[in-house]
Amino acid sequence: MLLSDRITGSTLAALGAAAFFYGSKLPPVPGQQVGPSAFPMVVGAGLVLCGGLIVFGIGRHFEEVAEADVVAHATAEELKPLPAWHNWLALLPPALLVFYALASETLGFLPTAAIMVLVASFAFGAKPKLAVPLAIVAPFVINMIFLKLLRVPLPSGILPFPW
Repeated sequence: MLLSDRITGSTLAALGAAAFFYGSKLPPVPGQQVGPSAFPMVVGAGLVLCGGLIVFGIGRHFEEVAEADVVAHATAEELKPLPAWHNWLALLPPALLVFYALASETLGFLPTAAIMVLVASFAFGAKPKLAVPLAIVAPFVINMIFLKLLRVPLPSGILPFPW
């Protein structure tokens, strides 16, 4: 069963509005300009914006043009249906979150995030030339954002953040 864009967009916007509302109720941290309310409010605003775009069909034309262009220039090999195991890739993000919850305290954020990025990159078709540098650099950047900007320390584990 396919849901209409109005239903899915409205649901997304409602979830975003709830995240924004409840995020705004979080108490501020004394002495800091950015508190715990910032992240849920930014994410909530983004969800409301994206949900509204989906409801009003903004950007649908670009999607239709891109699909037509792919079909027009694709070979018969590229148009073959995907294997059945590709459907199971939808379970990869939740599985990676469970892996993070179980492994991050022991391994630490940096190795856990590197493994997650590497597995997700390879599973979704990235070449090693892109996946390996991304798995090395992305955890450091994310850790720095949490540590320096948000002032939230992530688990250090066996490989603590170097600065």
